Amino acid sequence: MPTRVQLQTFLLMLCAGSIQLVCVDVPSGTEAVLGKDMKLTCISCMKREEVKAKTLVHWYYVLKTERGSTVNKSLIYKFEVDSPVPVPSPFMGRLLWNGSQDLQDLSISIRNVTYDDSGVYECHVFRQFEFDFFSPSISIVKNISLKVIEEASVDTAAIYSEIMMYVLLVFLTFWLLVEMVYCYRKISRSDKQAQDTATNYLAVPSGHKENPTAPISE
Repeated sequence: MPTRVQLQTFLLMLCAGSIQLVCVDVPSGTEAVLGKDMKLTCISCMKREEVKAKTLVHWYYVLKTERGSTVNKSLIYKFEVDSPVPVPSPFMGRLLWNGSQDLQDLSISIRNVTYDDSGVYECHVFRQFEFDFFSPSISIVKNISLKVIEEASVDTAAIYSEIMMYVLLVFLTFWLLVEMVYCYRKISRSDKQAQDTATNYLAVPSGHKENPTAPISE
């Protein structure tokens, strides 16, 4: 059976591993509420050694038939040279940059969603990495099928996940509190034992105290 120290070490290793994760690929939502703002999430994680890179982002709106064949594909948003570039389209004036400064989150938001905004959106990411002797590049395409509804639906899975998260937080808080009380009592007992030993030693008459350095007479 693992000891308390081994369990604590294992938990610390888990915490340290989770802290190092700076980017999590989260899928985008697929339902937008009529008249509300909607975030189209597009995340492209970079490794630590790939921080220096030239990033280009192109967002497209794809109109498809019921059978899935593409009818029209139009560019609606561009992000180049660390800034957005205006693109003439039916979405102009309603699209906002909603990404991160490190350009791992490349999301945009649609303001005042209408029924006409339903459809497929494509996030095209192009990265040109800057190394000493070569400049590799990658291209990523992510698709988002958006459906506009009149009222927000209840997501039972999200509610269940949120409840589990709060239960886990309460459990971890309680566990940390128990550990703090245990350590405090252990330290208090050690201090009390040391104080009792010192008190008992001072209470013994000087003639009865052991003196290991005293010479032994023959």
